[in-house]
Amino acid sequence: MPERVVLDTNILISSIFWELGKPHAIVRLALQQQISSFTSPEMLLEMEESQKRDFDVPEEFIQRQISLFKTISTIIEPTIQVIAVQEDPKDDKVLSCAIAAKAEFIVTGDRHLLKLKQYQGVSILTPAEFLSRIEHDKGAGAG
Repeated sequence: MPERVVLDTNILISSIFWELGKPHAIVRLALQQQISSFTSPEMLLEMEESQKRDFDVPEEFIQRQISLFKTISTIIEPTIQVIAVQEDPKDDKVLSCAIAAKAEFIVTGDRHLLKLKQYQGVSILTPAEFLSRIEHDKGAGAG
């Protein structure tokens, strides 16, 4: 059964604009259904706003990316609002999504989330740590 993963907005944005990076490799795993990706409407809105604010790309491009992530992710409406990241409360939406999705992992580049290391049984990893964990698990399962 594929790992249940919430990909933070910064991972999705990185996967779009830096195709040779680890975030892109992780999104490719979701495309290939090797991991189960989860997101929320709030996170998709953040992704849209981030592209509009930080990148000079046409609206059509942004909407295509949002559509792609909707097709490779299960969209979750969190019913519980987590309050855990004092330094940056906007990060709480990622934790709320992960809890609602019963995710095993959050993959992020966000230092506030990474500092937690785990939250209610959800491991919070960098892209490199996540890919290493996936490779290790594959190797362990092969023996």
